[in-house]
Amino acid sequence: MAAPPRPESLALLDRLVAALAAKGIVTEAEIAARQAITDRASPEVGARMVARAWTDADYRRLLLTDGAEAAERMGATMAGAPPLGVLENTPARHHLVVCTLCSCYPRAVLGYPPHWYKSFAYRARAVREPRAVLAEWGTAIPDDVEIRVIDSTADYRWMVLPMRPAGTEGWSEDRLASLVTRDALVGVALPKAA
Repeated sequence: MAAPPRPESLALLDRLVAALAAKGIVTEAEIAARQAITDRASPEVGARMVARAWTDADYRRLLLTDGAEAAERMGATMAGAPPLGVLENTPARHHLVVCTLCSCYPRAVLGYPPHWYKSFAYRARAVREPRAVLAEWGTAIPDDVEIRVIDSTADYRWMVLPMRPAGTEGWSEDRLASLVTRDALVGVALPKAA
């Protein structure tokens, strides 16, 4: 039995890679290495960054001023990635990240975006009615807290530094990181002490 034909998109990708390699722009090995880095990325990186910021004031300052450098210090490879901004949630302000055009997402620190993040419904409604969208996720934000919707773009990626849950004083970084989900890192959920 013959193998099924490859989709045209994969054949086109093969031709593009071959052309880039022939011009000396990039090698297939470099592309494979970059893909491996992306495949290894996961929300655990962002969770560890948040846990460190909750326990280390110097790291917190770095995270809020230079997210890419803070990510590099936690072992994430940011070479070739857009700058990473980190938005701090406070008792007065909650941040919600959305990409209004497509699915721009800080993959180096959060891995691949979930399907709902890329959906037109999420992208449109998060901008128009963020409080209602959050409520559907079970995330109740008090009326006196401003919800600020931030557009993640091809030029600048964003993640959220959520507030540390009460009752977690004295917890280790590992234990704190276990509270931080991918959803909390884009603002659709809140970390909760177990």
